[in-house]
Amino acid sequence: MIKRPLATGIGLMLLLTLITYLNHFDNTFHFDDFHTIVNNANIRTLKNTPRFFTDGSTSSILPQNQAYRPVTVLSLAIDYWLAGDYYPSYFQTPTFILFLLQGVLMVFLFKKVFDRSFILGPNAYIALIAVTWYMLHPANAETVNYIIARTDVQSTLFVLLGLVLYIFSPFCRKTWLYLVAVGIGALCKPPAVMFAPILFFYILFFEEKIGLNEVFKKKRFKAILGVFVKTLPSILFCAAMYVLTDRMTPKTWEPGGASVMQYLITQPFVILHYFGEFFLPTSLSADTDWKLLPSVWDIRFFAGCAFIIAMLVIAVYTSKKTRLRPISFGIIWFFLALVPTSSIVPLAEVLNDHRMYFPFIGLVMSIGWALGLLYVKYSAAIKKELIFTVIAALLAAYAWGTWQRNIVWHSEESLWKDVTKKSPGNGRGMMNYALALYSSSDFYGAEKYLKLAEKITPEYAPVYTNLGLVKENEGDMALAENYYKAGVKLGSNYPDPLTFYGRFLIKQWRFTEAAPLLQKAIAVSRLDIEARTLLMTIYSMTADWDKLKVLAQQSLTFFPQNPDVQNFLEAADKKENELDIEDEKIRLHPDYLQFANLSLVNYQFRRYEACIATAQEAIKLNPQYAEAYNNIGAAQIRLKQYDKAISTLQEALKLKPDLIIAKNNLDSAERESKSPGPKAADVTAADHINLSLYYFNSQRYQECIDECYKALALKPGYDLAYNNICASYNKLHKYREAIAAAKKGLQSNPNNQILKNNLAEAIKGNASGQK
Repeated sequence: MIKRPLATGIGLMLLLTLITYLNHFDNTFHFDDFHTIVNNANIRTLKNTPRFFTDGSTSSILPQNQAYRPVTVLSLAIDYWLAGDYYPSYFQTPTFILFLLQGVLMVFLFKKVFDRSFILGPNAYIALIAVTWYMLHPANAETVNYIIARTDVQSTLFVLLGLVLYIFSPFCRKTWLYLVAVGIGALCKPPAVMFAPILFFYILFFEEKIGLNEVFKKKRFKAILGVFVKTLPSILFCAAMYVLTDRMTPKTWEPGGASVMQYLITQPFVILHYFGEFFLPTSLSADTDWKLLPSVWDIRFFAGCAFIIAMLVIAVYTSKKTRLRPISFGIIWFFLALVPTSSIVPLAEVLNDHRMYFPFIGLVMSIGWALGLLYVKYSAAIKKELIFTVIAALLAAYAWGTWQRNIVWHSEESLWKDVTKKSPGNGRGMMNYALALYSSSDFYGAEKYLKLAEKITPEYAPVYTNLGLVKENEGDMALAENYYKAGVKLGSNYPDPLTFYGRFLIKQWRFTEAAPLLQKAIAVSRLDIEARTLLMTIYSMTADWDKLKVLAQQSLTFFPQNPDVQNFLEAADKKENELDIEDEKIRLHPDYLQFANLSLVNYQFRRYEACIATAQEAIKLNPQYAEAYNNIGAAQIRLKQYDKAISTLQEALKLKPDLIIAKNNLDSAERESKSPGPKAADVTAADHINLSLYYFNSQRYQECIDECYKALALKPGYDLAYNNICASYNKLHKYREAIAAAKKGLQSNPNNQILKNNLAEAIKGNASGQK
């Protein structure tokens, strides 16, 4: 039975923790959350539950990151099932509940350890204060906020549950049921297998009452052998679980690090850093810029080793006396919990803040008990009010720090901005901040930070892929393609560089070049839905129905509810692409504007006969619609039917004499009809400008901009394209982008008065503070 003061204390601890984390529940997905959760179709149905336990690749869409974490993946699938979509609060809340349960288990464990060492009146209070310190610690906010770091919360929780069951339940100890909790923890993350050595030292210290200084004494051999026998089931079970998780982890998984020796010699100083962060967590960063030490002669190696030796000496010394053993046990816990990440397996990041989550349990136990003993020793000389005030102030300071870290983790922009400040040498951090800026239309800022990332990490493929994205947005297609190619060259083992370059080529109608890239992207990551969708688009537009059907059927096994995939399969069965299907839908409820718009899309995909046919349907419904005649004339030009085009375009101008698109097309038709030799049937820069004008007049400003960039790809420096871009950005109130476009256009043609007028409008809008 829980005594009332203890229950009240636990309730107060949970309430303080809840208040501290009130601002975190809507914090969004970050970093690894995207390939493990947001883009991972495996978690979108609970029907995949058996596969979670038999196929480690279900944990991520990136082969290099696929690890065997079936319980965690199942928990994420349950969250998605409850939410019905990717609402962050549905994923944050379960993790936080587990965090609270962990706090309760820690109180019971700490109190039992303290009681077995020295019976003090305030043991329960020392346990409560120590655990509250842990629960409010800003370093743990890095784990609680980072959704996929739930693996750490879950595995740690089940290690604690296993210990509590072993200690408090004779039945569970006798039947080994406590190992069930440990097994579940290992299926969340392998560090849970450190339960076995932690249990060994618990039995050694608190059941057999043996200190580290006695371990090698002959008279203690039999007792120590007994400890080993008691721990043997746990050792064997944890070893088996480690082997299981290792064998079930796909061979594609990569730890990310390079040099085992350099990683190993760097970790002593990393451990010292973790220790410092426990007391003064001011340099927390979601992605640090720490580098490997060059050699053992680095002063930081000696500093780290000296710290470890000093801590081990303290652990040996404090294990001699029963009442000091929680200090020793906590130190040993701290080091044992760090073994999986700070030893011989070279991970990609030298250190990570969420790696402190499990070890800090031991550290807070050790330091909390040491401070408790000091309080007991000097309690007569210190006023209780002063002690209470100091404790309250410290807990409030740590809680405030956690509140601030929650704010940092709120969005991609806030998180990566913090990384650029805390870790200025991290190219990946710079790149991710650039992407956040890009998504908020700050293209200048995006390019600035991508350039910084390129300088810091010149071999990092995603930097070049994203630079390609920025340059494509700016209309510099030649440079964009060079960046995309560099991304593929450096990162062909990852899907994104391949997919992004493939998408770029599709926009240029270079289907033949795009298809192999997208096929490779799917081979690298079979769950890359964007690569699959783009490749199905190619098959559909090129009428390769057999390949489309095979790919669509295969894709449905991964994305059974995806409407795009279902539409592609329907198109393959009917041997009609999406444009043909759209045509059929419009015919059910005829509308001349919809037919006219469809004719434009057909024109873009070089389906000129279909363009003419759909435009003719628009004319049947509205014989006075000049734009439809223009579409027909433009398509006839591409088909080299110049006489027909001239006649059609003249009809368009009769209906609407000021239709600039038709005037330009008529000029083109007359010029082509008179020029000798073969006639080009390719889409020209002028075609894109004509289409952009249509979009502008239809108030489809972003589509107007996209067409202008296509024109610039064919004709760099084309002032008419920059004029239309500037005008569209003005309509969108994005005046900085409008100014930049206008200045580029005026470099090519300083006499373009219309462009000057649009620039003046942009400058005026920008000065008024609009955006």
